[in-house]
Amino acid sequence: MRAFALIFTLHFGNGGVAADRWFGADKAKHFFMAAFVQSVTFSGFRTAGLGRNASLVGATITTAAVGVGKELYDARTGGDPSLKDLTWDAGGMLAAGVLLHRTPR
Repeated sequence: MRAFALIFTLHFGNGGVAADRWFGADKAKHFFMAAFVQSVTFSGFRTAGLGRNASLVGATITTAAVGVGKELYDARTGGDPSLKDLTWDAGGMLAAGVLLHRTPR
């Protein structure tokens, strides 16, 4: 649970983005945070005894929920909700998913 608290603290931090560009530090944070959430939740599901495919699906749903939740949080609190952020979240989720799918165990 502490790991998820850290994830939300880092992911929901207010960066004060001036302009929503396709490339920048904020987009890299979205990419790597999504990849991290995907990896950690996949490992958690595997540790709980789920199969590889079920773990990958569960991790993907969890990662998507965190990304969309972040943008909804931004919209409700006067932040800067962004489809570009969601695109980078999806990229990180996809990259981690491909790597996890290709691992031997």
